[in-house]
Amino acid sequence: MPLLTLYPLLFWLSGYSIATEITGPTTVNGLERGSLTVRCVYSSHWETYLKWWCRGAVWRDCKILVKTDGSEQEVKRDRVSIKDNQKNHTFTVTMEDLMKTDADTYWCGIERTGSDNGVPVQVTIDPAPVTPEETSSSPTLTGHHLDNRSEGSQAANYRPAAHQAQPPEAQCPPAPHLRHIAAAFGGRLTLGLEDDETPAESGRDVPRAGTAAPGG
Repeated sequence: MPLLTLYPLLFWLSGYSIATEITGPTTVNGLERGSLTVRCVYSSHWETYLKWWCRGAVWRDCKILVKTDGSEQEVKRDRVSIKDNQKNHTFTVTMEDLMKTDADTYWCGIERTGSDNGVPVQVTIDPAPVTPEETSSSPTLTGHHLDNRSEGSQAANYRPAAHQAQPPEAQCPPAPHLRHIAAAFGGRLTLGLEDDETPAESGRDVPRAGTAAPGG
C-alpha cells in the first residue's frame, strides 16, 4: 500500500481526522502563574460545530477541559476558557494561573459525527522569574533580632547591687592578727587603707623590736 494512502488510514484508526479542516500552533509557551492563549483556525463550513480543548498525548484518552455551545459566547471552566469567532473562523483557548504541571500535549478539536477534527498543541511552562520581594523574604538578621541580642547582652552583664564590684576594704577587711604584726614591726600595714587612715590598735601592748620590756 502506498505511504500516501497509509497515512490517512492511520489517522482515521487513531480516532481523529488528518488536520486539513483545522490548524493550530505546534507549540505554545507560558509563564508560571501567568496565562497563555492558543488560536486555532478552521474551514468555513464548521462555524456552528462545537469546538473543544482537551488534554492528553493519546487522542482517544484525552480529557476535554472546555467546549463551546455552538455560539460565540465564551465558555469558562476552572482556569480554562474557550471562545468561538465564527466570522473569522477561529476559536481561542485561554489558560490562566499557569502551573508547572500544566505542561502537556493538548488538542484543538471540532466535534462532528464520526471522528472529530483535531490538531495537537504542545504546551510548555517556563518558571516564573524571582522577584525582589521574594529575594528579600529570605531569612536575614533583622533589627528585631539585633535588639533581642542586645537585650540578652545587657541581661548577661547586669548584676544585682549585692554582686557589683565593691571597694577592696569592703571585699577583704584586714584580719585582726595582721594588725598586731604591723604594730610589732613599728610600721603601718595598710591592707587597703588610705594613707591618712591609722590601723586600729590592738587591745594589748606589743613590745617593739629593740625596746626592753618593762620590768626587764
